[in-house]
Amino acid sequence: MGIFKRPRLKSKNRKSSQPEMPEGLWQKCPACNEVIHEMDLKQALRVCPKCDHHFMLGSRERIESIADEGSFEEFDANLVSVNPLGFANYESKIEKQREVSGLNDAVVTGRIKVRGNTAIIAVMDFKFFAGSMGSVVGEKITRAVEAATKEKVPVIVVCASSGARMQEGMLSLMQMAKTSGALARHHDAGQGYIAVLTHPTTGGVTASFATLGDVILAEPKCMIGFAGPRVVKETTHQNLPDGFQTAEFMLEHGLVDRIVERSAMRPTLARLIAFFSGKGNPLSADA
Repeated sequence: MGIFKRPRLKSKNRKSSQPEMPEGLWQKCPACNEVIHEMDLKQALRVCPKCDHHFMLGSRERIESIADEGSFEEFDANLVSVNPLGFANYESKIEKQREVSGLNDAVVTGRIKVRGNTAIIAVMDFKFFAGSMGSVVGEKITRAVEAATKEKVPVIVVCASSGARMQEGMLSLMQMAKTSGALARHHDAGQGYIAVLTHPTTGGVTASFATLGDVILAEPKCMIGFAGPRVVKETTHQNLPDGFQTAEFMLEHGLVDRIVERSAMRPTLARLIAFFSGKGNPLSADA
């Protein structure tokens, strides 16, 4: 009987009359909804040409945007996380993160030159486990700082993190003290440390090495804080100020020294590296 017949379902594989858009060719700005060609976005260092929104930048792209061409020498590329607490499915999750991101963990470290001056750099990458800080992240940053101290050169840490990695428990929290101790010895040796805060910089990273810089730079409108705004509001039962936990708010309240557009980050870092190396004035555009 016809009334009991199921209606025919439309096939998902049916060819549409509309031409298909190649995946990944266009990006939509989350701030202004501008649709941007991926090539244009890459050439602009992943900054929206319409509203200046700073998209997240991968660690390799970040290093390429800062370092002199061909000068980057990577450290400790093969350090990988283990599962010290026997956390369920942690190994498989880490392996999946490696496949998706092309990284072994959430930070890339090494030696660079910026306009001819040497520095040691550590760049966190949010696309690996949300930039969370586990034992490998803490170890690699600590080794990078120690290398900078030994070589008597400045160290740069570019931060982008959701905080400590819960799958490693107390071992993750220990990295806060370990990295801070290395930076204290670096400071005692008279060497400079430049922290660059990008979106987002939160949790144990904010509570340790991210906010210990001799100079603290931040990208525009990036989120900086320990806990998220919703958690803070629910804990304090107070309405938060406008722009709470943005780079602009932190600049106004003294946590950040300067907000730097991504296009200006390389020359800014070049002047600071030259200054900490005793070769220039950070206020000079020619440094």
